[in-house]
Amino acid sequence: MMEYTRLTTLEAVNGLTIKELDYRIDGKGNSIGCLLYHMACVEEVYQIITFEERDPTEEELLTLEVGLSLGGNAHQKIYGRGIEFYKERLNLVRERTLEGFKIKEDSWLDEVSPFGPNHSANNYFRWFHVFEDELNHRGQIRLIRKHMERKEEGSL
Repeated sequence: MMEYTRLTTLEAVNGLTIKELDYRIDGKGNSIGCLLYHMACVEEVYQIITFEERDPTEEELLTLEVGLSLGGNAHQKIYGRGIEFYKERLNLVRERTLEGFKIKEDSWLDEVSPFGPNHSANNYFRWFHVFEDELNHRGQIRLIRKHMERKEEGSL
């Protein structure tokens, strides 16, 4: 499921220019580039939480925070990069994920631990959440692309 989700995400951004990756609807919200960066950061955080069974360190959070939080601050920092930058980041993170899965037994997916301050979840749910997040943001990416296309056609 995760690999199919990634395939369709990459298809949705194939051939985008830097300008298109940085485009924000009405100059607000997230750009496609920010959303791609966010996907990689979310996956990296879940690698730490599930494979290493710990919370991210302060240093790790400083590195990942801009991609996790999104918004205007993220757009200022995640800007002017080509599609290859995002593809490489997504691929590198996914390679580490697949390597992490290889060393875990299937029963590991059923292991339950705290999820936020008031909930518990198993590792299967956590990884479902990773690709569910990507699916949601892929929908946003498609919406942003359609908006760009309509704007270029002058129908907005």
